[in-house]
Amino acid sequence: MSEQFSGTIEVQERQRFDEAALQRWFTQQVGDSAARSFRISQFKGGQSNPTFLTETASARYVVRRKPAGVLLPSAHAVEREFRVMQALGGTDVPVPKVHALCEDPSIIGTSFYVMAFVDGRVLWDPHLPGVSAAERAAICDEMNRVLAALHAVDPVAVGLGDYGRTGNYMGRQVDRWSKQYRASETEPIDAMERLIAWLPAHLPPQATTTIVHGDYRLDNLVFAHDAPRVVAVLDWELSTLGDPMADFAYHCMAWHLAPPFRGLADLDAATLTELGLPTEQAYVDAYSRRRQLPPVDPVHWRTYMAFNLFRAAAIAQGIMGRALAGNASNAHALEAGQQARELAELGWAQVAQD
Repeated sequence: MSEQFSGTIEVQERQRFDEAALQRWFTQQVGDSAARSFRISQFKGGQSNPTFLTETASARYVVRRKPAGVLLPSAHAVEREFRVMQALGGTDVPVPKVHALCEDPSIIGTSFYVMAFVDGRVLWDPHLPGVSAAERAAICDEMNRVLAALHAVDPVAVGLGDYGRTGNYMGRQVDRWSKQYRASETEPIDAMERLIAWLPAHLPPQATTTIVHGDYRLDNLVFAHDAPRVVAVLDWELSTLGDPMADFAYHCMAWHLAPPFRGLADLDAATLTELGLPTEQAYVDAYSRRRQLPPVDPVHWRTYMAFNLFRAAAIAQGIMGRALAGNASNAHALEAGQQARELAELGWAQVAQD
């Protein structure tokens, strides 16, 4: 799995742009005088915004751009990614240093930004093969710690008080992703229709508003080569102000997904413990202790999970829509988009327990 998505390849034909124009802009805006030596390759991973490795004689950078073509409303918000990472640079949340944002499409055809390349390990399989049980436990605890640290950041104090609306986060998300799903719908999915109808009237109350990542999962983190320590959180496209428990529940979908999804649902509690991996309940309890929260209501938790599986299904449908339109950023986009039905059915199964 990791070989499919890790590393770089030559820039794909449908993602090509004027590299000389980028180099000229780069020299002026990033200030790297060594940019006269300039090599660009494309990262394999990523389904949304095409991402490129830019190497000069002195440093490595990452260029992240919007895809070409007609895009869904409010999608591919590289400007927001740039802003939130810039704001979080002085906090306990590890993010790459961002250098410059370009909103002028005349340079390479779409908006883009440049950030530092962070060297480290990107771990794709939540089973964490090839490491000891003790390191698995430490990696999971570190993921938990970093997300709790994000949810503890005061948005106003870091200049993100206007980064989103306060209150009714899940309600607005259901409305947004229902519209996004409709805009890229390719076939009827009964479970999706049921979720769209059921969720608005059954959402848990929102206790507080924090910065939420929106896509916090194992493969959006960079770990140090020599320690179970997160050195960068990536892919902030879906970040906003919202309900931290909904954001945390998205992260916990791993316990509800089994292969071929990247999840842990194929392992029972005894096997998880033997491998050094926490059960979902132990992981939720650790987050609650860090945030000094009361125990999560089980009915609310199933609703959080149904909401996030619905949202994941809508995102997968959008990936399929881009694949069929020919402007997806990843060669595996059609395969990923075909998962929409299964995700929706898993989401409705959470509701059916009540």
